Amino acid sequence: MALNVSLCPCDSGRPYFGCCGRWHAGALHLQAPDAQTLMRSRYSAFALDLTDYLRDTWYPGTRPVNIEPNPPGLKWLGLTVKAHQRQDGTHATVEFVARSRWQGKGERLHETSRFVLEDGSWFYVDGDIHEK
Repeated sequence: MALNVSLCPCDSGRPYFGCCGRWHAGALHLQAPDAQTLMRSRYSAFALDLTDYLRDTWYPGTRPVNIEPNPPGLKWLGLTVKAHQRQDGTHATVEFVARSRWQGKGERLHETSRFVLEDGSWFYVDGDIHEK
């Protein structure tokens, strides 16, 4: 898949290939160093429709059978990381807000996600949605 991305979708302000792009492909694939970096790379993968990466970084015990691509017209607008906490050597949480627009309506996803470190790789497990 050819990507024409300059700044990283995760709102780091860095170029994509020097930010989340390095985790999406190549030698560092699936080697995000911490849960926050993995969460940012997953947001970018959602924004870029990289469903294989999303599947590969989802913990096998909670991973859905199918990960659908974005519906036509969905636009991811930005990400704000509110908190990142490491509970112990293999568990962490990341609280974030992801913004999108679809069919003319703005959406805001506020979630606290759980991550686990297994065999040297971080995986998304699940999350709690914060209601408006």
